[in-house]
Amino acid sequence: MVSRIKKIQEQLHRYEIDGLLITKKENRRYATGFTGTAGVVLISPTSAVFITDFRYSDQAKAQVHEAEIIMHKGNIEQEIAAQVNRLQINKLGVEENNMTLKQYTALKNYINIELVHVNEIIETIRTVKEESEIEMIKIAAHIADEAFQHITTFLKPGVSEWDVRDELEFFMRKQGASSSSFDIIVASGTRSSLPHGVATSKIIEDGDIVTLDFGALYNGYCSDLTRTVAIGSCSEEFVKIYNIVLEALKRGTEAIRPGESAKTIDDITRNYITEHGYGKYFGHSTGHGVGLELHEPLRLSKDSTDTLLEGMVVTVEPGIYIPNWGGCRIEDDIVITKTGYEVITHANRELIVLG
Repeated sequence: MVSRIKKIQEQLHRYEIDGLLITKKENRRYATGFTGTAGVVLISPTSAVFITDFRYSDQAKAQVHEAEIIMHKGNIEQEIAAQVNRLQINKLGVEENNMTLKQYTALKNYINIELVHVNEIIETIRTVKEESEIEMIKIAAHIADEAFQHITTFLKPGVSEWDVRDELEFFMRKQGASSSSFDIIVASGTRSSLPHGVATSKIIEDGDIVTLDFGALYNGYCSDLTRTVAIGSCSEEFVKIYNIVLEALKRGTEAIRPGESAKTIDDITRNYITEHGYGKYFGHSTGHGVGLELHEPLRLSKDSTDTLLEGMVVTVEPGIYIPNWGGCRIEDDIVITKTGYEVITHANRELIVLG
């Protein structure tokens, strides 16, 4: 297997640079395995250097095996400049989607070579996962599945959205997650029309629709699961909308295969919802890549130019959101296999009416 450092080095010429400075924490972890909170990676066509400070000396020695470890004693930008000079880098790429203006200005004070703004070099490499990464995501997905099963025994009238959020968080941590993979969404009643309705103090009532969107962070990797349930009872219109969203999910999922365009998956789910009269209530993309970050560059959207490849992990998450009424979203995590797909979230997708 080609090392991750080597994969990055092989991309430098495409961006017409002879060095890359990695400052984004997820990219730093991907390149070196380092899980600490401070440090940068400098990569040339033939070398790699990891620069951190004395607080992480032992951790770096234990985790970083494919890059030379340098401990800076003063200004990190000054040490970066020294290593750039040592590695004879003349055009250095910097991660424009991560480096702050303050960091950029500080680096320019010590460096006289050309700095090239580059975007998503490593994120693009990360879209195709190694087997070990897929296994981590599967564990994160399993924890989310178990959390959904647990929360169906907890949800009832009288508990708040905050209560539900906290119960999900605590349960996932008890199952081995380091945390939730993002701010947990618990949107009940008319708030279920908010696609990103994070939990509030609202009390869940009989007759509420509740959208739950959450995931586990396990060994650095994310899962992302959405289910929508009814409390006590639900209207005929909600049953209709739920079944439309569920069918859109099934159709979009079944179309996934290597070589398919990401846009096609969005077209399938969006067209089905539109054909049933709810197209204007589906305002976001059908899905996205997931891995070290919850939202990775791959998008299943109407504007996407991406092609699905074996080893990618994506979400499919159609939804319908009607203002001042409510909404529904159902979401799964899916691995693209050699011949098709594998759904790795298994929580019950059928309409659940609790109580």
